[in-house]
Amino acid sequence: MSLPWPDASATGVGSYPGTDAAEVAKIAFGELPLPHLPELPDRGPGADMIGRSAGLLVELPVHLQPSGWRFADRPGVDLRRAQDLMKWDLDLLEEQAPEGPVKIQVCGPWTLAASVELPSGARALRDAGAVRDLIDSLAEGVKNHVAEVRRRVPRAEVLLQVDEPGLPAVLAGRVPTASGFRTLRSVAAPVAEEGLRRVIEESGAFPIVHCCARDVPFGVLLGAGARALSFEIAAVPPRDDDVLGEAIESGIGFLFGVVPGVDARLPEPARSVQPVRDLWRRLGFPPGDITRQVVVTPACGMAGASSRYVRQALAHCRKAAVSLADTPE
Repeated sequence: MSLPWPDASATGVGSYPGTDAAEVAKIAFGELPLPHLPELPDRGPGADMIGRSAGLLVELPVHLQPSGWRFADRPGVDLRRAQDLMKWDLDLLEEQAPEGPVKIQVCGPWTLAASVELPSGARALRDAGAVRDLIDSLAEGVKNHVAEVRRRVPRAEVLLQVDEPGLPAVLAGRVPTASGFRTLRSVAAPVAEEGLRRVIEESGAFPIVHCCARDVPFGVLLGAGARALSFEIAAVPPRDDDVLGEAIESGIGFLFGVVPGVDARLPEPARSVQPVRDLWRRLGFPPGDITRQVVVTPACGMAGASSRYVRQALAHCRKAAVSLADTPE
């Protein structure tokens, strides 16, 4: 399986602090081996992960309520704001005109269904018909979004990161109802897999699935067609060794989160990626493949970090990725 990034690569997960999109774009597009489209939720409603992706939905308008994003009868000012913010960000991407791989991020269908509300105020996840409509709409919207990115930067290869931080809770039946007194019924793994697959396949882009929860459902993500997995490596228990070993052997890519997403004291870069080396050794794979198959990232989005730490952490990721090449045989 061919992976579309350079050896010893590093990138960001998605979000950053602040409101100056142009300044953050200089870092995300100019200082990372794998550039990506940054997200700045501090800009307000419509710049957050849920509102940003809800703005991509086709014929399913949303508006903002005190409790969050909710389906609406017709488009309004909240939806237009979300769409305008995305257009401004794509303008910045077009100005940079990167060549080669570039990563964009969207919220996955299950995290979106667990967050967006029906007109009644209940979560969309409660209604199977509403979930089907949301998946259909998101699949079409993401396909259109990828096509727009390709139109603006025709010499770039688009990598699509689908963010599913809420998927483990959906599978385990831990998503609370609107009242908070109960939880919604769990979604079966084959159903979740099929919904995620629909969005991945319709996009036509190289699919990465990111999950920053502690219990990453690797089987569902791989079964849905993910060609790369993004997660915090320190959060992976030994019980997942078998599925990860099969993924490594089949050429799946990994975006390993090794650096805290909030301000922290950082060790030597080589120490940050020691868990990657340990995983490779534990599973019996030759270390020579690590820099080809692994991209180094922060553990999760960095919206809660300081701007100074963001630069330090991303520089640290770049150095840590290079250090993987020194892994002894």
